[in-house]
Amino acid sequence: MVYLSSPLSRRLGAGVAGAALACLGFTGLASAAALAAGNKGPAAGPQKILLVSYAVTKAAYDRIIPLFEADWKKKTGQSVQIRTSYGGSGSQARAVIDGLEADVVGLALSGDILKIQDAGLIQPGWERENANNSIITNSVVAFFVRPGNPKKISSWKNLDNKDVDVVSGNPKISGGARWNFLGLYGSITQQGGSEAEARKYVTAVYKNIDVLPKDAREASDTFVKRKKGDVLLNYENEAILARKSGEWTVPYKLPSPNILIEGPIAIVDRNVDKHGTRKVAEAFAKFLYSPVAQKTFVDNGFRPVTAEGKAFAKGKFQALKTFKVGDFGGWANVNKKFFAKGGLWDQIFSKSR
Repeated sequence: MVYLSSPLSRRLGAGVAGAALACLGFTGLASAAALAAGNKGPAAGPQKILLVSYAVTKAAYDRIIPLFEADWKKKTGQSVQIRTSYGGSGSQARAVIDGLEADVVGLALSGDILKIQDAGLIQPGWERENANNSIITNSVVAFFVRPGNPKKISSWKNLDNKDVDVVSGNPKISGGARWNFLGLYGSITQQGGSEAEARKYVTAVYKNIDVLPKDAREASDTFVKRKKGDVLLNYENEAILARKSGEWTVPYKLPSPNILIEGPIAIVDRNVDKHGTRKVAEAFAKFLYSPVAQKTFVDNGFRPVTAEGKAFAKGKFQALKTFKVGDFGGWANVNKKFFAKGGLWDQIFSKSR
């Protein structure tokens, strides 16, 4: 692999003030002091970069990061340490905006990266800096059900039954929960239903949700370990990992049509230029498309995005009819319409509580 800085490499002007360090819910954060190299490229000595990601990616990155660190050392002679922070995607985006000095963000949805862009930390055009519009993984929404599936839950239409207790995360802070919301809404509109019908259906489903965990991992714990609910809506990769670990051996259900979940990667321009870490941060982002990284994502339940990854994953995932966030007008429109203050989620939440 050849490491190259992006042709769209960007720099902010002088005078950027250092952001205050926010350190809620993350592991292994290094000092935020800027490296002596400034904006002129990587420092000659060892470097540290911070990856901020969402909760359910930890198992995959625990394997991918050492591979990249060894590969970078072999090819450049420079040591690099990638430190990590995990949590709900929305809360992670807010932490970066508030001062958590991430060099790379790998969040649950592009909508959260757009918030960081709107705050001035990431320059527009980040989607074009990597292959596949900077999407590194795919997934879909899976239904965890109880042994024997006593409530006979197999499709979206089963979830608004008043006798069904649903578990899903909080769309205000959880990226996985936002995908669940779009899956619910799109299960109506993408099959010819009206927006009024979709709103009525989604409102009925959320009336069946007693608790709203903060992220996808906590949602899994609520259902699996605390034994709450009849059905859990979560990432397919969470269902796959739960079965592999033996935590949950009941077959999960994949409703169709389903939302194609797209996990993005982006460089936090203001921070990498402050830290002098742009080159290594960009190389790490590109490494996530390598065969070994995509294979590792597959091994941890994520659907791959590269040709090599898809060849490796052949037969490992159920084929589904899917719709995309683009069918809702893209993340800028989705954020405003569904999840902004006073948006559809707030309106539904006020009626379902």
